Amino acid sequence: MTFVTADLPGIGGSYKETPADFEVEEIPLYPCCGSGEHLYLWIEKSGISTSELINRLARGLHLKENDIGYAGLKDSRALTRQWFSVPAAKQSQLGHLHLDNARVLDTQRHTNKLRLGHLAGNRFSICLRQLGPGVAPQAEAILAELHRCGVPNRFGEQRYGILGNSAVLGHLLLTGNYEEFCRELIGDPQKINHPGWKKAALAYRQQQLEPAIKALPGAMRLEQRLLRDLVQGKTQEQAVHRLPKQRLRLFLSALQSRYFDQLLNTRIAALGELKDGDIAYKHANGACFLVETADLEQPRADSFEISPTAPLFGHKVMLAAGEPGAAETELLESTSLTLSSWKPASGLAMPGERRPLRVPLELPKIVSATNDSLTLEFTLPKGSYATSVLTELMKTSPASP
Repeated sequence: MTFVTADLPGIGGSYKETPADFEVEEIPLYPCCGSGEHLYLWIEKSGISTSELINRLARGLHLKENDIGYAGLKDSRALTRQWFSVPAAKQSQLGHLHLDNARVLDTQRHTNKLRLGHLAGNRFSICLRQLGPGVAPQAEAILAELHRCGVPNRFGEQRYGILGNSAVLGHLLLTGNYEEFCRELIGDPQKINHPGWKKAALAYRQQQLEPAIKALPGAMRLEQRLLRDLVQGKTQEQAVHRLPKQRLRLFLSALQSRYFDQLLNTRIAALGELKDGDIAYKHANGACFLVETADLEQPRADSFEISPTAPLFGHKVMLAAGEPGAAETELLESTSLTLSSWKPASGLAMPGERRPLRVPLELPKIVSATNDSLTLEFTLPKGSYATSVLTELMKTSPASP
């Protein structure tokens, strides 16, 4: 892997030895107004995903999952604080709400439901462990350089699921290969460590659907639903399209992310360098524009006012021109897809968008350091990942233990 801070040695180490080693706090896009038909819940959770917490809220408050609003997904192996919204009529039921590994810290009223993307960014507090002595100056130098030149806006491996195949599932969905989609969703037994899940995957590959359902862990509701539909005589295509659209869109989103990361990696050595034909991103408001003459716009990139972008492919996305556009078109064609492919079925259309290749690192600092650990804090804009910072710091794949 090539690094933005390649001339600065990494510090190694590991993280997420406990959820408290990785804290994330959402920065709201706007304050609650104090009145309205929606109740915002400020919830701290540990060791569970945002999706699982939404499921528990829905069951505890007798709501449909679609009735619950949230601004962004947060890591399961972390201590996180984020806002959710529910109908204000449910306020009286909060006293009877029991959420394992989560608690409501605050409530506020607002006029609209919380929507995905309605956040300004996230604050991180991360403890790196198993470090050598005296690495704090190295870490500070890397953070200073990232603050100056920006952080690679990678999605990273956490985007691609526990088996690393979410993007593969997205491609199978777009190309209509439902038989292989079902095999990938249930999982490759060779890659699975959980004994029940492994048993279920083996049973599925032997076309033993009932035993596969019984063996699946209780939390794997998506896989259970697929198998039950197959047992009831649904075709693989029918069973796949009966899965929640929101979950299927996550696979398509993972495929978008994989292609973006591939394009980013080709420019990692100079993420702030504009090329003729680039589509630039304005960090102040998210607007994009075509760069006709890179030399004229480069001073704005040097001051971090703008940055080059790559596409999250979709049926409406604007592709770049010139050399950047040729790279984007070549990548899409190499996958046997077109922009219109990103509209596979009703409710699954992915319009696409442009995403900056780099993002600003704000307020980075080393909070504390010992002989074998250090704790750092920083802030990133919404949609960007702390693992991109950790990758630069550690100079190894930031896989948690």
